[in-house]
Amino acid sequence: MANVVVIGAQWGDEGKGKITDLLSRSADVVVRYQGGVNAGHTIVVDDKVLKLHLIPSGILYGETICLIGSGTVVDPKILLKEIDMLIENGINISGLKISSTSHVTMPYHRLLDEAMEADRGSNKIGTTGRGIGPTYADKSQRNGIRIRDLLNEDRLRDVIEIPLKEKNGLLEKIYGISPLNKDEIIEEYLDYGQRLSKHVVDCTRTIHAAAKNKKNILFEGAQGTLLDLDHGTYPYVTSSNPISGGACIGAGVGPTLIDRVIGVAKAYTTRVGEGPFPTELQGSINDQLCDRGSEFGTTTGRRRRCGWFDGIIGKYAVYVNGLDCLAVTKLDVLDELDEIQVCVAYELDGKEIDYFPTNSDDLKKCKPIFKKLKGWQCSTANCRTLSDLPENAMNYLRFLAELMEVPIAIVSLGANRDQTIVIEDPIHGPKRALLR
Repeated sequence: MANVVVIGAQWGDEGKGKITDLLSRSADVVVRYQGGVNAGHTIVVDDKVLKLHLIPSGILYGETICLIGSGTVVDPKILLKEIDMLIENGINISGLKISSTSHVTMPYHRLLDEAMEADRGSNKIGTTGRGIGPTYADKSQRNGIRIRDLLNEDRLRDVIEIPLKEKNGLLEKIYGISPLNKDEIIEEYLDYGQRLSKHVVDCTRTIHAAAKNKKNILFEGAQGTLLDLDHGTYPYVTSSNPISGGACIGAGVGPTLIDRVIGVAKAYTTRVGEGPFPTELQGSINDQLCDRGSEFGTTTGRRRRCGWFDGIIGKYAVYVNGLDCLAVTKLDVLDELDEIQVCVAYELDGKEIDYFPTNSDDLKKCKPIFKKLKGWQCSTANCRTLSDLPENAMNYLRFLAELMEVPIAIVSLGANRDQTIVIEDPIHGPKRALLR
């Protein structure tokens, strides 16, 4: 048994939802520890597509406790829509819990996010416009509103006074947007609080009670390593810490509670929005990867940028997260290619480097150095064991494991749950993986 953190090892959209859903079968508690509705997980169950933004994937298992942790920012309007969607699909949501200290995305956060991004013009970051950055900014400035504040009218009237006055001033004087009405917001958000109240808990106590009772805990991150506020391609990053260390802060646990960290990486690379992307492809191969991989954002619907697998950012993800095993997703997307390339180094200012430059200006100048591998040109969609895979697909996976210096525990070959090769269950299996 183990307490496991699942993180994205690239720029997000790696397929963490499916892997989290898979591992949730062995977990008693699933904790979402950071991010907000700027994230999205798509899960396919019995050919039914379910899209989640805030609720952990483990909600699909009736006995699993699914906790939205303190480090997550919650848009209650969207959360309630997710709850209603799950109920309509016959999903039991009694296990859903929300930390009382999670911060709330308010209407002015969304308006400011959109206005500030538009104001940046050609220097835009590529934000989803969902109000995530302004919510985290208020949290850091100690002007935030938390879930607990939505449960009491006097409390909400008190805590909203200063931030609303400040935000209305910005909206009206800087961006020419009509100010928001305080009473209307209070009425709307008190209603949200009333509807969510039965799910609200003390996050840290809930997790530690589970740990004391030897329950398996799965910590679920949103976005990916290269979007980390401190360790990603700043400023083209998110406003929180998706890396494994963020699990301790966002959930309120010590690092000694974490037993394992599994990274999720596509068999190629994608990113959404702005920012440097050394292995980005153009033309027909880019279109092929995008179309076969259905590379459109769950949250925004934006077309993702596609590129070859980048081993440099992969190794960086191993270092900053302490990965001890890897899940490789969407291997099937490469099935039709006769040749596949993997970035093994960069050329920067005429010199070959084998490390990730943390300065985005340097990363923009990096030219990828590729290793060419033979494709397998046959379908892997029905493979269920390693022995089912074609030889060149196995060679490709072994090359990735060797390059990243971490073993592969899971291989995903499609969107459905059963389209997966589980070499080792990181929660119940021994601390080893068989594909190196």
